[in-house]
Amino acid sequence: MLLELTLLGATILLFIKFKLSYWHRQNVPFIKPRFPYGNFKDAGLISTAELAAKQYNAMKDRAPFFGLYFFLQPLVMITDLDLIKTIFIKDFNFFPDRGAYHNARDDPLSAHLFNIEGNKWRSLRARLTPTFTSGKIRLMFPTLKAVGDNFSEYLTKIVGSGADIEVKDTVARFTMDVIGSCAFGIECNTFEEPDSQFRQLGNKLRTKLLNDDVASFFYKLVADTIAYREANSIERNDFMSLLIALKNQGDLTLVEAAAQSLVFFLAGFETSSSNQTYCLYELALNPQWQEKARSCVLHAMEKHGGLTYEAVNDMKYLDQCINETLRLYPSVPLLERKATQDYQVPNSNVIIPNGMKVHIPIYGIQRDEQYYPDPTVFNPDRFHPEKVAKRHPCTFLSFGEGPRNCIGKRFGMLQSRLGLATVLINFWIL
Repeated sequence: MLLELTLLGATILLFIKFKLSYWHRQNVPFIKPRFPYGNFKDAGLISTAELAAKQYNAMKDRAPFFGLYFFLQPLVMITDLDLIKTIFIKDFNFFPDRGAYHNARDDPLSAHLFNIEGNKWRSLRARLTPTFTSGKIRLMFPTLKAVGDNFSEYLTKIVGSGADIEVKDTVARFTMDVIGSCAFGIECNTFEEPDSQFRQLGNKLRTKLLNDDVASFFYKLVADTIAYREANSIERNDFMSLLIALKNQGDLTLVEAAAQSLVFFLAGFETSSSNQTYCLYELALNPQWQEKARSCVLHAMEKHGGLTYEAVNDMKYLDQCINETLRLYPSVPLLERKATQDYQVPNSNVIIPNGMKVHIPIYGIQRDEQYYPDPTVFNPDRFHPEKVAKRHPCTFLSFGEGPRNCIGKRFGMLQSRLGLATVLINFWIL
């Protein structure tokens, strides 16, 4: 028995040693792993952004890519910008999937555009893209503007009363109302009803995604909205109308429509509210940039006769502020791709095998002093068009790149511009 246990232990040790020698055997630079966590022992101690940046900074000057281990599973991190661009665009067909969890059968709301893979993703992406064209978003603007007016009234009321304002909470109400109205045709009115079911849903999604009551609520919300619109022949210029059309054409089931609504809610609510909150924070710390942003907003309004769709899309300096905020605080600090076939890395003999994960350390790249001097300093002038033109396009990846980039970028930027402009034209941020 002792001999058998000894042999079993030796076999396990040899297996572990073999697994953790993968990159050494491939003659690829790597960060030395530690059993059992591989290179992710600190995952519970620091954020994903910080951990990936730490790994990136340790190896960026040594190789265009390097090996890591998640427990015993090897993966590769890319540091070279040209190689990142190649993977995202030219050789996208080798890396079309994110490798994210989704289970259409047992957890159907997880099978949304961000997660799904292969031909199903390609087909759905093509069908959903029309709702995010500039023409479609322009039609949604009056709805956004109405929410912006409510936002302005609420801020004026609170400031006038002398009460403190919790900025993140307040901005979250604005984005919640925008998404509720544009995606579902629901007047959430969280400025007057902060404890509404819709707002409670948003708070639950921040803590534990898709627990049973959240999934049930969201599915019922979508099903009831579709049923009501169809029964009353209601047409609106919003995301839900497109999903209803796709459902009626047989391109989506009701469950699939609910899943797409969920990802629209997630992407439009949390990412936009965080971006606006961080931007207001940085503008409060940097009054010179705040004044430039305010002047930009007021000039656009004077030029276009108010806070119109044309005015909001002509606030170039405000875009610079938003992008600089996204550079410092990207909503997705680490992008993942999964190889769907063996891929030979250009100018090398290294093969990234089918099924292997590839990490792109956005947070690390966007805070790299090689590309952004004084990288922790907020400076919107970095995104002046002339400076952007001189930088590699993959030094800024907050919206992703290539065919799998952020489908809702136009809508997200419009929402952030409108929210920030509403604050800047009425108040000084101190």
